[in-house]
Amino acid sequence: MVQESVAVTTLSAAQARRIALAAQGFTDAKPKGRVDARHFRRALDRMTILQLDSVNVLCRSHFLPVFARLGAYDRDQLDHWIWQSGENHEFLAHEASITRMDLYPLLRHRMDISRWKGGTAFKAEHPEQLDAIRVEIDEHGPRSVKDLPDAGDRSGPWWGWSKGKIGLEVMYRNGDLSIAERTKTFLTHYDLPERVIPSEVLGADPVEPQDAWRAMLLLGARSHGIGTDKDLADYFRLKVTDCRPLLAELVATGQLRQVEVEGWDDPAYLHPEAKRPRSVDARALLSPFDPVVWFRPRAERLFDFHYRIEIYVPEKKRVHGYYVLPFLLGDEIVGRVDLKADRTAGQLLAKAAFIEPGHDKAVVAPALAQTLHEMAAWLGLDTVKVGRRGDIAAELAAAAR
Repeated sequence: MVQESVAVTTLSAAQARRIALAAQGFTDAKPKGRVDARHFRRALDRMTILQLDSVNVLCRSHFLPVFARLGAYDRDQLDHWIWQSGENHEFLAHEASITRMDLYPLLRHRMDISRWKGGTAFKAEHPEQLDAIRVEIDEHGPRSVKDLPDAGDRSGPWWGWSKGKIGLEVMYRNGDLSIAERTKTFLTHYDLPERVIPSEVLGADPVEPQDAWRAMLLLGARSHGIGTDKDLADYFRLKVTDCRPLLAELVATGQLRQVEVEGWDDPAYLHPEAKRPRSVDARALLSPFDPVVWFRPRAERLFDFHYRIEIYVPEKKRVHGYYVLPFLLGDEIVGRVDLKADRTAGQLLAKAAFIEPGHDKAVVAPALAQTLHEMAAWLGLDTVKVGRRGDIAAELAAAAR
């Protein structure tokens, strides 16, 4: 692949877009043979963070960014590598996320529940429950909330956690427990940190907050390739006001380069390792929690793509659908499709499909149909069924036959 020099002070919007996609791994060749831990490792290295989410209308969200970058793979093998290899850990990086094990010391300063008022109050009011949880896990090994002898009842749907679940979460966020694994049903098993985190990592000195933020900004810049202060702060969910002076330091020391991007109101920061390919030949459906689109203002700036997840929007008020995935083709987001896996019928349902303004249905529909068939095969579904809703639905249905 031919690379252009990055020694510039002003970049076009298209150049910034290609830099961002290359940094995320979309110019890497997909594996030609069996996908294994080497490929998972490479994908996570590009992203730094693999966000988790429990919604399973299509498949668990963390499977999708890996599929977008690697193509079909064994999902059980990915889960085994994530939670059983000892190479990774789960914590609140960008929400609940997987990161490399060696980043654990950077996150230690976050192991403080003082910002969670309910957790702080629970710790003060129910110390005996936390003690009982520790004893239970110490004696019996990893435990989920279902395994606790006195977990209590849920207080409501969604986040109406029981006392047992709140206790586990308080101890997890405090660093007194770590997440050992999640099951296929996404049930969380907690264990003592010394049985999850290698001793040399657990025993390392915590990184001071400002030093950790500085390192997180560099990691975010490496995975984004290029971004504004808000983009880079959002990667690890930092406060942008804390980050601005640190970004100035990183520019002064040559660890980042400040540049301008045509059409961007704010200055941009370019990572020195960022590649700037002349073209990107990508074709992928993106999870709502993929780093390419998870910060919605960045998605608008990079792709002119207005994106809002509508899971919690009442059905009648949804514009595009319940679980809508953007469709990346080349270096542009050209459409979006509302997907559901009907496992009983063996069908991948494209309930609605839309094209972005300015793109050619004759190009987008067959490319999207091919991607849907590949996804269906990966998910073990037999067919693709396209609904009638959306301005490219008819063309997609014809192409998917």
